[in-house]
Amino acid sequence: MSAIARILDANANRAREALRVMEDAARFALNDAELSEALKTVRHDLCAALAMLPDGWLEANRDTPGDVGTAITLETERRRDNLAAVAIAAGKRLTEALRVLEETGKTINRAFGGRIEALRYRAYDLESALNRRLTAGKARQWMVCLLLSESLCVRPWSDVLLEALRAGADCIQVREKDMTDRALLDRVYEVYEMAQDYAATVIVNDRADIALVTGAHGVHLGQGDLSIRDARRIAGRGLIVGASTHSFEEAKAAVDAGADYCGVGAMFETPLKPDAKPAGPPYLKAFIERYPGVPHLAIGGITAGNVHLLAEVGCRGVAVSSAVCGSAKPGDVVKRLREALARN
Repeated sequence: MSAIARILDANANRAREALRVMEDAARFALNDAELSEALKTVRHDLCAALAMLPDGWLEANRDTPGDVGTAITLETERRRDNLAAVAIAAGKRLTEALRVLEETGKTINRAFGGRIEALRYRAYDLESALNRRLTAGKARQWMVCLLLSESLCVRPWSDVLLEALRAGADCIQVREKDMTDRALLDRVYEVYEMAQDYAATVIVNDRADIALVTGAHGVHLGQGDLSIRDARRIAGRGLIVGASTHSFEEAKAAVDAGADYCGVGAMFETPLKPDAKPAGPPYLKAFIERYPGVPHLAIGGITAGNVHLLAEVGCRGVAVSSAVCGSAKPGDVVKRLREALARN
């Protein structure tokens, strides 16, 4: 039995299955005929490339009962939070499978490897287009949003980000107010690339233009920033637009203007905004009761030691900066925050 044939067969099946998932998402969720057709074309071109291999060779070497990998599963493979997560996982399977087909196929047929390589590059573009279409302009209720500021990090910012993502941070807000435009562009590009492997949302603080240029999912606006209405004039529904709120008046104005989610704070005293009077858990409780369908992120002085006070009033999501960035073990902090909120 040929090991090469078994590898090619398994990855051909993975790639075809992933393409079908992505095609159906584009077809039924987005009603996007152009994207659906492009994915269908890649699927048919993959079949044409596989036809370059000896007829029946892959099937003759298939041994599903003897495949030791069928019994190996990870907990992350058993959970998909939404359709976007399903499509993102399928896209990763597709490009990974195509890479294996390309490299392994070169050992028997260089032309086959070249055909698969061309398909892989097409798949990268389609994966990105589908993921952005499924996630842009659609805020979900995140559990832990990391406000990433390099100046607050006691370890390299990229290490902090990676550990937070691995621990379950499902939203990253790039909060770098003192960077030049070029430096901020580069930073958001880097964060976006890392976050996509974990299906995390990427939000840019203040700058709708930077969010659009980089392909980030959204922008977060403070009370003194661009208005939500003006952000919509720039981006339409192409960006998630969030707003900071500190009172019912601000919350109502944000929701009425079409904010996709609201930051609700400050919950506790915070060194980042020493002059801000904490609204506290009672304001959060009232916000949730008044706007149950609006995703929220409690913010301001939140730590693993006090997050339980927010969970007790129904909090489903928090935005944190110093507690994670300033920790030598940022992943542990994220896990503790998630655990506390999950008990709600």
